[in-house]
Amino acid sequence: MNLFTKFEAGLPLAQFLKYGTDAHRARWQAAAAQTVLTGPQQELVRTFTRRTNVLLLAGAWCGDCSSQCPIFERIAEINPNVVVRYIDRDEHADAQAALQINGGNRVPVAVFFSEDGHEVARYGERTLARYRALVAQLTGEGCATGFVKGDDPVQKAVVQEWLDQLERVQCILRLSPRLRAKHGD
Repeated sequence: MNLFTKFEAGLPLAQFLKYGTDAHRARWQAAAAQTVLTGPQQELVRTFTRRTNVLLLAGAWCGDCSSQCPIFERIAEINPNVVVRYIDRDEHADAQAALQINGGNRVPVAVFFSEDGHEVARYGERTLARYRALVAQLTGEGCATGFVKGDDPVQKAVVQEWLDQLERVQCILRLSPRLRAKHGD
């Protein structure tokens, strides 16, 4: 499967959220309002020189998606070289099947592409910080609610871990002989 065609068919966040209910959209908006990049994180994002296309397989109903996907929106607001598109996991069952994690359907899953549609990396569902917090709890809800607190240290770590993934992709793209030849750098 050529996942870049899914990116090309993907939606900006506002259109994607039409898949959700008013309550789902409110949860995404609340999480977005609490999603903040620190000064050093913003400076790092401003250094990204290669266009990076990010496909997010998500569900508007999903708590993990509502708490993590706004991170990409913040990054894209700071640097237009980061282009984010969403596809609904239920509507794009073929993409969901191609992006399973541990044999199961999971969201969100990010697929990072170069400017010309080559897949660079995949990362998904939850970051290490979130998994560590869940392992420490070992009880409670089976699915995160998506409610984000601005001072939550785990959420701050999640922001950093997603940013680390994007920085890794940028480094791959900056060092790519193909792209260096194309851009003369």
